[in-house]
Formats: sequence, C-alpha cells, structure tokens
Amino acid sequence: MQNELEMLRELGFTLPSPAYIAGAVVFGLAGIAAYYDGKRNGRPRERWIAIALMLYPYAVGETWLLYVVGVALCIGAWFARRPA
Repeated sequence: MQNELEMLRELGFTLPSPAYIAGAVVFGLAGIAAYYDGKRNGRPRERWIAIALMLYPYAVGETWLLYVVGVALCIGAWFARRPA
C-alpha cells in the first residue's frame, strides 16, 4: 500500500486532506438542503446557488479556498431566501 502511494505521489497525484473532505461534504449537504428549499418555495436563484454549492468542490483544489467560496455561497443562498 505504501509503495502505491509513493508511486502516485511521484506521478503528481495527492490525496485531499481530511479538512478538505469534511468541507466538501458539509457544503455539499448545505447545497442539497438549499436546493430542496428553493425548489419547494419556487426560488430559482436559490436553486442555482445551491447547484454551485454542490459542484464547486470539484473545481477548487486548495482547502482555504474551498472554505472561503463555500461560506460566500452559503451567504448568497441565505440572502436569496429573503423576500425582495
């Protein structure tokens, strides 16, 4: 097992940190909750933000950036809930 990990590391593949995995799971779950809330209440803006919240961890590689973007999208979803 250790040999395979060293070979992958030499090829440039690295495993994400536990903090990254936890953040991706938490923000993904928040995105699912926001999507269903937006769908139930007929708010398309909240649904689009929720979709972004569920998919952006695939595009972000740094842990700090994952949390910054996730918090920003959660705030955006919160403000999308409020009546205009």
